[in-house]
Amino acid sequence: MTSITQTPAAPLPTGVQIGHATGDHDDINVSPGDIAVGVVIGRASEYFDFFVYGIASVLVFPSLFFPFEPRLQGILFSFVVFSFAFIARPIGSIAFMAIQRHWSRETKLTIALFLLGTSTVCIAFLPGYASMGVSAIVLLSVLRFVQGIALGGSWDGMPSLLALHAPEEKRGWYAMLGQLGAPIGFVLAAGMFAYLYGSLETIDFLSWGWRYAFFVAFAVNVVALFARLRLVMTNEFEHMLAERELVPTPVTDLLRDQGSNVLIGAFAPLASYALFHLVTVFPLSWILLYSDQSISGFLMVQIVGGVLAGIAIVISGLIADRFGRRHALAYLAIAIAVFSGFAPTLLDGGKLGQDVFILIGFILLGLSYGQATGAVTANFTSKYRYTGAALTSDLAWLIGAAFAPLVALGLSAHFGLGYVSLYLLSGAVGTLAALAMNRHLGKRE
Repeated sequence: MTSITQTPAAPLPTGVQIGHATGDHDDINVSPGDIAVGVVIGRASEYFDFFVYGIASVLVFPSLFFPFEPRLQGILFSFVVFSFAFIARPIGSIAFMAIQRHWSRETKLTIALFLLGTSTVCIAFLPGYASMGVSAIVLLSVLRFVQGIALGGSWDGMPSLLALHAPEEKRGWYAMLGQLGAPIGFVLAAGMFAYLYGSLETIDFLSWGWRYAFFVAFAVNVVALFARLRLVMTNEFEHMLAERELVPTPVTDLLRDQGSNVLIGAFAPLASYALFHLVTVFPLSWILLYSDQSISGFLMVQIVGGVLAGIAIVISGLIADRFGRRHALAYLAIAIAVFSGFAPTLLDGGKLGQDVFILIGFILLGLSYGQATGAVTANFTSKYRYTGAALTSDLAWLIGAAFAPLVALGLSAHFGLGYVSLYLLSGAVGTLAALAMNRHLGKRE
């Protein structure tokens, strides 16, 4: 087997033929393209599942599970349940890291994606409050929490592997590959709901139509599972991970030796993660409550925004390689802070203003999100890179995105849209503070 150099900037091998396999591992070539495809497929399937639930939490769950509340309050309760997955993600990461240490990466990934698919399809079969009362809400909450556990456990280390083997001058390009899964997943989920919502009568959509999206999410997870297992079960992939020490380490060791990097990594992407839900889930709820736009039409605008975000993510790789990932992330945080000042005017500016808010927001999201996770995870030493990258991502989602729809809608509905600006501005400040701390620690060392 061709060995892989230990130099961090070494490029990935162009493809290595394994002479023989041991155990259940297959004889296949592993190339940079294979890993890149694995990263995109894995993230796209997770985000598709993620956005199917997110959109349903606005269009379906308030009526189905909280019909006893006014529409606004029902959506707020639905957003509370929405946040449970983000609370569960760090727990899932820690628990499944232990599973991987005791058994194997493929065992961990199989169990995690099985849980994700099962919880997703079980949501599709859930009866509503009218049939089961409070028990329906409890079941939805439990299944949402299980989704978060599974998402935390589905970390496979492929983005870190790509980043560690990326040439020095193309690290931004490699870092953005995993982020492409977000706009792909969103466009597919939004497109499906736009079709279902626009094609069915409201009673049919709320009765059975929305469930098809969750069945499709389950099928996508099954396909993604086999695509990812085909790669992670090869001897070559295991060898590449072992060469880079991309193996799980105890969280207590990580926090003791690299606690400052965990803190910086959790806050550095805050501007991007706060914006994430303010252009996807939150505005859909605002349009439903306070605008005369059609939901299907607004979803189509968001789909265009998702396409623009995908293009912007690709561009972010070029920008980062030209000017540096951390500089790019800092300047984009400033741009998001400026954009936050226009948010109230645009959201309250009728159809044109709302559409402009969505399109500009998605472009800024793509440019910043493309480098949001890769800018500071390079701080981790090789020993802690695998666990550190997973845990900091989980914490960033929890701090920056878990409660964004709930807080934004609650504050704006009761106190005005200006609070959306403050929320988004706080994310930008968090990013700039984390990057400043990172720079200070770098100089001190």
